[in-house]
Amino acid sequence: MTTTRVSTRALLTRRRLAVPLVLALGLAACGGDDDADEPAAADEPAGDAADEPAGEPADMGDTAECAADEVDGDLALYNWSEYMDPDLISAFEEQYGVTVTEDFYDSNEAMQPIIAAGGSGYDVIVPSDYMVSILIEGGDIMPLNKDAIPNYSNLLPEFESGLPYDPDGAYVAPYQWGSTGLGVNLGALGDDFPRSWGLIFDPDIRAEYGLDGKVSLLNDPRETMGAALKYLGYSLNTTDEAELQEAQDLLRDTVGALAAFDSDSYDENIGNETTLVGHGYSGNFFAQFIDSDNPDNWDYFMPEEGGTQWVDNMAVVADAPHPCTAHAFINFILDGDNGAALSNWNYYASPNEASQPMIDEAVKPFLDKATAGVDPEKIEFIRDTGDFEINFSDAFTAARG
Repeated sequence: MTTTRVSTRALLTRRRLAVPLVLALGLAACGGDDDADEPAAADEPAGDAADEPAGEPADMGDTAECAADEVDGDLALYNWSEYMDPDLISAFEEQYGVTVTEDFYDSNEAMQPIIAAGGSGYDVIVPSDYMVSILIEGGDIMPLNKDAIPNYSNLLPEFESGLPYDPDGAYVAPYQWGSTGLGVNLGALGDDFPRSWGLIFDPDIRAEYGLDGKVSLLNDPRETMGAALKYLGYSLNTTDEAELQEAQDLLRDTVGALAAFDSDSYDENIGNETTLVGHGYSGNFFAQFIDSDNPDNWDYFMPEEGGTQWVDNMAVVADAPHPCTAHAFINFILDGDNGAALSNWNYYASPNEASQPMIDEAVKPFLDKATAGVDPEKIEFIRDTGDFEINFSDAFTAARG
């Protein structure tokens, strides 16, 4: 039986403080064909931090001496809430004769100190792109034993290697990817409205569509300050104080029009029409929309000014009690059928090339929307801005008042 010790309704809340990312991975969107499954190229980083490489420890450390399909005990999984198909967990337990215990976190920053402290008892974690670099630098995750993960070769080439936070694919296996943008109620807005951050930040647009008090932003300094920066035409990784001040002023002027800063229920609030426009993560919106009585009444898009794209990854904790079971689990998820089942369940795009033919036709159109129609040069991965990072948090706090 799968055991759940901690269950939160976090809905994949992502607090994305970053490390340097310059991910140039081709075309955006996932689903319809191989070309459509490649993430969009990120903007070149701005500021002094752009030249800093992703952190690596002086010593890669020891990897686990495991054979493919070898297990050495039960599995303790630490993951985002509502991100893993329970049927896949049950299938893994049955196939390998082990028990999986799942705990959940609602942000990378909630997970990282628990892992960094050591002795967490967890075997597998699912950190986001920027957090991988932090964990590598801290020696908190072990190098993967690729001999124990033969399904690693199922990944799309752009995910198998070349990722800036783990260039050789030495430490992590990509799990899912998606974007941050806007979910909207088409029944209220119609079809002819600007696909722009102006739906939230422009008072004239809000007035035209009756959106005051009906829009929400994530309760997240980097994502929300980043949205304001993109609307203004700046990089969401800016280290220019004047640009950040302009974004702070814009957000301050918008606060009175918001229903909430919401990183928990933004998708549900769109679905029940508490809000008409919500800032959030692609898969959460897709799951909400496809399960509704009228999926055509809703839409998700990345605004034309651009936004955030991200990759989540599977990693083995450096002091994992059961590292061989951890490798077997990663290999299990990277099976083509299992990777497709995962995307069919959580509506996030798969980095698994072998999975693409098995992704449901009803799901593919939603996955295609992750970054569709946006100039790849306007799509960015949040990265670490070094000492400037505190400025984003301070600006967010000041703008909220």
